[in-house]
Amino acid sequence: MSQQNPSLPPEKTSLIDAAKAYLTPRGFVMLTFGFSSGLPFYLIFQTLSIWLREDGVSRSEIGLFAWVGFAFTLKFLWAPILDRVPVPLLERRIGRRRAWMAVAQISVATTLIAMSFAQPAQSLFYVAIVAIAIAFSSATQDIAVDAWRIEAAPVAEQGMMAAMYQYGYRIGILASGTLALIIADKVSWAVAYQAMAALMAIGLLTALFAPKIEAGHYEPPEKLPTLQAVRESVIGPFADFVKRYGVAAITILAFIAVYRIPDFVMGFMTGPLYVDIGYDKTDIGLIRGVIGPFATMFGVFIGGVILLRLNLTAALFIGVVAQSVSNLLYTWLALMPAHDAYLATAIIGDNIAYGFAGTVLIAYMSSLTNTAFTATQYALFSSFYALPGKFVGGFSGFIVDAVGYPWFFVYTALIGVPAALLILALRRSERKLKAESAGAPAQT
Repeated sequence: MSQQNPSLPPEKTSLIDAAKAYLTPRGFVMLTFGFSSGLPFYLIFQTLSIWLREDGVSRSEIGLFAWVGFAFTLKFLWAPILDRVPVPLLERRIGRRRAWMAVAQISVATTLIAMSFAQPAQSLFYVAIVAIAIAFSSATQDIAVDAWRIEAAPVAEQGMMAAMYQYGYRIGILASGTLALIIADKVSWAVAYQAMAALMAIGLLTALFAPKIEAGHYEPPEKLPTLQAVRESVIGPFADFVKRYGVAAITILAFIAVYRIPDFVMGFMTGPLYVDIGYDKTDIGLIRGVIGPFATMFGVFIGGVILLRLNLTAALFIGVVAQSVSNLLYTWLALMPAHDAYLATAIIGDNIAYGFAGTVLIAYMSSLTNTAFTATQYALFSSFYALPGKFVGGFSGFIVDAVGYPWFFVYTALIGVPAALLILALRRSERKLKAESAGAPAQT
């Protein structure tokens, strides 16, 4: 299992050494895989919501598309397949993690092309089915990328790897949130989605042809009878986590579950908000896609540096506060007329908080995994952090219709309060675990 203790600060590292850690071959490959993971995200959420709203789909129906994200939430159900099932031909050449990445990337590109033929006003059901297929393919890619990231670098580099993943992820979102909107505005939505499918080749070529720079060699589990394989690959990772953390496992999972709710719930209504205020696709794309990623990268960088300087628990608390405060910027935006400066202000604040909180959470979840069950346990954690937000997000359109945009974003900010309170319980649990491991009575 990982040797990092979230309650203890890491060894002090100079800012120069911290910056140099990003400029490694492993970091650059992680950047590319992050891009491939981030590219499909907006294409089934924010960018798609703008397309749907423009085509006359109601906010309540758009909100229900949040449930497409359950594919990401439930990915732990098929994550054991990626741990145990080999990919013919490819695995021997590039390894199991990259082989599964390639399969998933091809599937994402294919389903994006299928989406390019959609006509939302005529067949919303078709849009929903294809969106689910894109989400399933993208979630499968995420499982493989997360497992590769954790196994490809030593514990000391995991903060850097998480940050580079976030950088790449946001560059992918830059493409699907800016370039796709500009193409849709100037040409058509069909061409926009086809162009995004073509960009998936970047991740695919990296998975197939990049040199192997993994720190360790993945040893797949031995072949077992079916029932025993299910028990060890599905039940085993969950049982291992509970065994290692005991009662504290409940607190940890509860915290992970509520940490990103404010961001998930508000995210489904930002696209319709922009359209209803009066912004056009090009303005949205340029401001959100150009300024936003730089703000996110700044937040990611701060997160990576903070992780080298402070303990994880303190960084997580900062992330909770930042997310809630940034949501209030959208309350302000909803009360203002359409103006590029207002939109830029809200997006900059939101993206800095998003980048910081995401990097810290990834590092925290990575610190909890046992490398014997990397893919399944990390998929479990990432599923827990997405489940409540995706579920509540499905009702976001109904809430906006009932109370209006300003109060909706106030509510999403207040959702961050439980996460802040759980951090106190988390610190208490960590102290107890530390005391028990040292054979001393726990402090309360």
